[in-house]
Amino acid sequence: MATRTSSPPGSRSSSTSGRSRSSTSSTARSTRKTPPKKSGSSGKPAARGGRTTSSRRPARPPARPAPRAVRTGPGPVARLFRGLARALAAVWLAVAHAVGSGARSLGRSARDLEPEQRRDGAGLFLVGVAVVVGAAVWFAAQGGVMGLARTAVVGSVGKVGWLVPLALVWAGWRLMRHPVEQGPAGRQAVGWAALGLGVLGVVHIASGNPQPVEGDTTPLREGGGAIGYVVSSLLLDLLPSAAVVVPVLVLVALFGVLVITATPLYRVPERLRDLWDFALGRPPLDEDDASAHGHGDDIDPDMGDPAYDTPLVEEAPRRRRRKPAAVDPVEAGPETESFDALDVALAHDEPEAAPRAGRKRTPPPVLAEPAPYEPFAPEPEPVAVVPEPVVDDGPLEPPPHTPIEPRMEQLALSGDIVYSLPGNAVLKEGSPHKARSKASDAVVDRLTQVLDEFGIDAQVTGYTRGPTVTRYEVELGPAVKVEKITGIQKNISYAVASADVRILSPIPGKSAVGVEIPNVDKEIVSLGDVLRSGAARGDHHPMVAGLGKDVEGGFVVANLAKMPHLLVAGATGSGKSSFINSMITSVLMRATPDEVRMIMVDPKRVELNAYEGVPHLITPIITNPKKAAEALAWVVREMDLRYDDLANFGFRHIDDFNKAVRAGKVELPPGSERVLAPYPYLLVIVDELADLMMVAPRDVEDAVVRITQLARAAGIHLVLATQRPSVDVVTGLIKANVPSRLAFATSSLADSRVILDQPGAEKLVGQGDGLFLPMGASKPVRVQGAWVTEAEIAQVVKHCKGQLEPTYVEDVTAPAKSDRVLDDDIGDDMDLVVQAVELVVSTQFGSTSMLQRKLRVGFAKAGRLMDILESRGVVGPSEGSKARDVLVKPDEVDAVIFTIQGEQ
Repeated sequence: MATRTSSPPGSRSSSTSGRSRSSTSSTARSTRKTPPKKSGSSGKPAARGGRTTSSRRPARPPARPAPRAVRTGPGPVARLFRGLARALAAVWLAVAHAVGSGARSLGRSARDLEPEQRRDGAGLFLVGVAVVVGAAVWFAAQGGVMGLARTAVVGSVGKVGWLVPLALVWAGWRLMRHPVEQGPAGRQAVGWAALGLGVLGVVHIASGNPQPVEGDTTPLREGGGAIGYVVSSLLLDLLPSAAVVVPVLVLVALFGVLVITATPLYRVPERLRDLWDFALGRPPLDEDDASAHGHGDDIDPDMGDPAYDTPLVEEAPRRRRRKPAAVDPVEAGPETESFDALDVALAHDEPEAAPRAGRKRTPPPVLAEPAPYEPFAPEPEPVAVVPEPVVDDGPLEPPPHTPIEPRMEQLALSGDIVYSLPGNAVLKEGSPHKARSKASDAVVDRLTQVLDEFGIDAQVTGYTRGPTVTRYEVELGPAVKVEKITGIQKNISYAVASADVRILSPIPGKSAVGVEIPNVDKEIVSLGDVLRSGAARGDHHPMVAGLGKDVEGGFVVANLAKMPHLLVAGATGSGKSSFINSMITSVLMRATPDEVRMIMVDPKRVELNAYEGVPHLITPIITNPKKAAEALAWVVREMDLRYDDLANFGFRHIDDFNKAVRAGKVELPPGSERVLAPYPYLLVIVDELADLMMVAPRDVEDAVVRITQLARAAGIHLVLATQRPSVDVVTGLIKANVPSRLAFATSSLADSRVILDQPGAEKLVGQGDGLFLPMGASKPVRVQGAWVTEAEIAQVVKHCKGQLEPTYVEDVTAPAKSDRVLDDDIGDDMDLVVQAVELVVSTQFGSTSMLQRKLRVGFAKAGRLMDILESRGVVGPSEGSKARDVLVKPDEVDAVIFTIQGEQ
């Protein structure tokens, strides 16, 4: 048991215990809210150095009561006047905006302006002041306000007071009609002040420089008023005579005019010329006429490609009609609005899912939890019909089959030939689009059941139905990994009874996972519907082709000139040939032979023979792989010729060169007899690249790589198609220079990686289902290719062939001349040459050492035989120690031998 001992007052223990007791007592006092009790050492705080003091701590004063609330702010009378002032200001601005809108609706001015750019209130105020001043000055209206206005205006500006109302009306009109062109208020103040001072000074001097008499300023009204008197008197005192003052004042007035109109000195002649043309009623000069007169700019502001350019052609946003719909009057509230997801996408510039019929959405700024998916059910008869704004799903339905407006510029071809494009009646319409179906709603229930069975906090919030595939949107709960959805892909396939399930994580532009499942009831996408869509009709470029529809039901249209080259691959029956037919038909439907010329290579001999004889061809359809390699070499030579013209005349793209040629701005050197003509686009279509790579791989690869590297600016575009996308056909050099890809269903994951550099094509359903990866895109777009029947192709080809006969270029398939001069005199070695041909062609191996061994000849004789075979086109050129390429197939050996023997 501890014994309590007493300590001296100055000891450390005493001070410490005193401090602790003091803190304890103070805490108790603060808790009980009572005055402190008097005590000995327990109530003394410790002094510096550990000593305590004998003075008592003063008692804490009682808490100060809270001050009484004092009412501040304006009183009821002030608030009443403030409310009236706001109401009057609102009425004034409403009237001003109405008058300003009417003023801007006249002529070619902009009708819609940003609120911060409007100055309707100030403009209407100037017009009101002009009315008051005009009544006071012109009509001498009586009244206190009229007399004050008349005295102020006439006394200040004198005779010029008669023009003040007109100046005020003109200034107010310009402020309401062209508020943006007026510039800042400071510039306008400086300009009007300089103009007023200059004019009033000149008027006062011209009126005899009247002076005030004994304080009477009435004589000043006969001149420039008080302002003109002050300005003229000041300058007459500083300068010697009026002959110097008047030019100075005129220069000040002209300076004010330049400041008001924001006209630099170097543009004064141009403004005077425009004013003279306006007075005579002449139309304004365009850019070509302006350049011809020497005061235009030769640089086209629209030259070149825009920033963030893409081959995809998008439809411009358009206003759609609203129609009444049957809704529940209890549900319809002032804040509830039927919202279309497509409008949200257009407003936010991002792809959005198609809406489902009858489903309500809140405006996009309101963030809320996603509503559970509503099951499909037939809508009952409504009890009450309340008109509600419902947006039509315009882009999701086939467009109306109205005649396409003809293009006037396509009628005039070279040589005064009239050519008309095929009518849209030859392309039939496809199946109507369904935004919702019972089968898709059943899949939603199965997906929800799978998510519940595996305990995944996710919800199917909706789906967008495409022609062959439906994309279901799955939104995850908080702290749920995306891998949980991708990990149950096989279970989803089992639940929906489909092996072709593809998962997108996430959907581009959305915070949701997409599950793409093929439809049980597929739709037919017609090429006519695609070409009649708003995106295709809004772009008049001749190289625009219709691809089909995406998963969201929207039309996909691409510009072949912006790809600039396309690689198409897919297994047999995947829809590759159908895409080629749709692309060629799109060009024939939209372009004239002077706009687009084509070279078709068809080693299969039956895929493209329907287009034989169309006027867009520059050579008959090529079926021989060897001639195809020669045609590609001709394309390289044509590309070099076009680049020579672009470099000589100073243009960077063939479009700029053609525009200058049509406008007559390209001047030939003196003495030249050449006649310049616009270059057409050259579209080279190779339907099977694998056959070409088997016959002449090095020549074909070199020509393809050179074309794809350089031919974009020359207007030459390449479309390569193959059903075997392996690394020996689609080499690394070809892939590196063909940026746009279109993959249809492939047989393996390796083929998908070769064509797209990513998986996905091996899970496509075939029959036109493809992945389109345009230049510059990171994610492919799933597209259902457009379908065109053979009957439609035959009608289009018949129309084109009836308009014009094809004009072929003879040297397209001619072999290029070799730069090396060979000794091709066979002499007495005909038998050895024939044996060498048979040996090399049968073994498909061209080697000098092999000829030495098999024919038992020396090295010199074997080398000469190989040179003879090279000169006859049997083998390719020497490549060092490698074996030469054999250019003749075994079934062609008899014709080659007959040709060689026929020489003697």
